[in-house]
Amino acid sequence: MNISQPISPELREWVTAQLAAGHSVPSLRASMRAAGWHDDAAAAVLAGVELQAGGVAPLAGGPAASVERMPGPDLSAAPLYIDTGDQRVQVLQTMRHPRVIVFGDLVSTEECEALIAAARIRLARSLTVETKTGGEALNVDRTSDGMFFERGETPVVARIEQRIARLLQWPLEFGEGLQVLRYAPGAQYRPHYDYFDPGEPGTPTILRRGGQRVATLLMYLQEPEQGGATIFPDVGLDVAPQRGTGVFFSYERPDPSTRTLHGGAPVLAGEKWVATKWLREREFV
Repeated sequence: MNISQPISPELREWVTAQLAAGHSVPSLRASMRAAGWHDDAAAAVLAGVELQAGGVAPLAGGPAASVERMPGPDLSAAPLYIDTGDQRVQVLQTMRHPRVIVFGDLVSTEECEALIAAARIRLARSLTVETKTGGEALNVDRTSDGMFFERGETPVVARIEQRIARLLQWPLEFGEGLQVLRYAPGAQYRPHYDYFDPGEPGTPTILRRGGQRVATLLMYLQEPEQGGATIFPDVGLDVAPQRGTGVFFSYERPDPSTRTLHGGAPVLAGEKWVATKWLREREFV
């Protein structure tokens, strides 16, 4: 790499401060480009600062992310099953980067049907969090119908949330309310990230409720006849939406380098129902 612009200590200090404030590497790269820095120089200073910081930038609105302080099961002994107290959950597939785990027997048939029945009468067009304002808005990339349960709203919801807390070793209070979504034929959710972009003006408002999102658990309540896989385009992974199974993935910082870009492929026939649990870095209120 031929770097044509000198990199001063002041620039490195500025980049370090911006990362500490929660700004993402892509947003800093764009700011440097707008200020006249060449891409090779920007890449060099960003790589150097990340390396000095151990390769982990802090989460916006909270402490620095730590691999030791992230949601997820203990897989050090390569278990085939995990006992959550009320359910024996299978470990079907794992990936290290991004950290993805596919679980089997996560939700029973009876629980799937109960969630669908309770959610059906409250469905509305799904919204997405609007990081420009801190509110919610319709998004053409998301064409499902959905609703949210309050934490512990029903006995079934409370039981599943307790199971998730034990399975992922993360406090129940750190989870958002369970969201249930229905995807009719043709419905999809185009690839996106679940964390909140630190560079957007509405993000500080969102983070007041519990800090950054650090992990996602999708649970499949009803499988479609065709289509509807959960896709991870950056790593070429497709997870089939089989009833009772779930896919978990975590992201230690709000940055595309986590490779957690994901989406819901279009449903080609039938209906897909899913329940989503987002986990925050601290108590969600």
